[in-house]
Amino acid sequence: MNESARSGSPALAPARAGDVAVVYAGDYVNKMSGQRLERECRLRLEAGARAVVINFRDTELVNSIGVSILLGIVDIAEARGAQLVFTNLNRHNLKLFELLGLTRCVSLADSEESALAEFDAPTPRGH
Repeated sequence: MNESARSGSPALAPARAGDVAVVYAGDYVNKMSGQRLERECRLRLEAGARAVVINFRDTELVNSIGVSILLGIVDIAEARGAQLVFTNLNRHNLKLFELLGLTRCVSLADSEESALAEFDAPTPRGH
């Protein structure tokens, strides 16, 4: 586990070709780590990312303030016309997000790799 994940702060992975950013949520999404997560997502979107993948692989808990901040990230992505994908959700966090309706606002993927593969897939062209 990297230092960022242990401290609960999100870490960034390199953006893929400048258009898809990956951010790691850390082990506990609360007010402080949620604000860092929001800042990192906003920075990537402002830099031109067309999608942000948030990886929850190390996330054990998300509190109510964390959920509120995630909803703010959804709003930021929607305002920029960007896609937001959540990956590696544990059963508890997935159930929480489903109950709160958050999963209706984002795409879900089992893994970071599967999320990134979706962006590599060819886009069908119109006639």
